[in-house]
Amino acid sequence: MRQVVIYPGEDGYWVAECPSLPGCVSQGKTREEAIANIKEAIKAYVESLEKDGLDVPEDKLQTLLVTV
Repeated sequence: MRQVVIYPGEDGYWVAECPSLPGCVSQGKTREEAIANIKEAIKAYVESLEKDGLDVPEDKLQTLLVTV
């Protein structure tokens, strides 16, 4: 399991990022498409690390909402 940040991009697409995997970013025309695409990107990212014999970083991200 990985935490993902999703937000509307400037070009009208939805952007999805996985902060625990640096550079693992995807997008989609819809929120649902962006989520499906980031799932594929995460899977490929982890498979690539494992294939190269590298450690897969832990997901240590903590999120919270603050009132300002």
